Amino acid sequence: MKLYQSPASPFVRKVLVVLHETGQIADVELVPVKVTATAPSDQLIPKNPLSKIPALEREDGPAIYDSRVICAYLDDRSGGRLYHTGAGRWDQLTLEATADGLTEAAVLMVYEGRIRPDDMQYAPWVEAQWGKVDRALTALEDRWMPHLHGALDIGQIAVGCALGYLDFRHADRNWREGRPALDAWYETFAARASMVATQPQG
Repeated sequence: MKLYQSPASPFVRKVLVVLHETGQIADVELVPVKVTATAPSDQLIPKNPLSKIPALEREDGPAIYDSRVICAYLDDRSGGRLYHTGAGRWDQLTLEATADGLTEAAVLMVYEGRIRPDDMQYAPWVEAQWGKVDRALTALEDRWMPHLHGALDIGQIAVGCALGYLDFRHADRNWREGRPALDAWYETFAARASMVATQPQG
């Protein structure tokens, strides 16, 4: 298999953590791709018409894309232990969606600063994105700590990668303030071998 990726992407990191946690990292060739919101990749478009990473080229079928799809596929391929099938499934998927939405808002903040010319950047829009991040963080602290302390699953991985991205790109925002439980959980989770091996670069 080939994973089209960038080492700075939090969504790629999510897939890489799943690969490590399920013992499949050796099964995948990592293919670096340079892509931005305004510069699609000719290399990537045949794998994902949206020209977004990550995309996974499989040996037994066409390429698949979006980190949620890829993670579910990889978990199924390894025997399935990161996704619930019973009553807890919907909570787990909601937690993953919360973490991914937080991450998407944080990425859009970076794009605003890097892609738009200075005279076209709109501070209220950036702050609106941070408002999404802030509300999601508060929800994690107030609602999701029991789930985060349970057995490892995709929701925890998504949250861990989201918080790692905040440290990587938005450390000045100090997401930890007023969230001692989430802070303590992340310090432990970030020490997992899969998280240490996939720290973002770039």
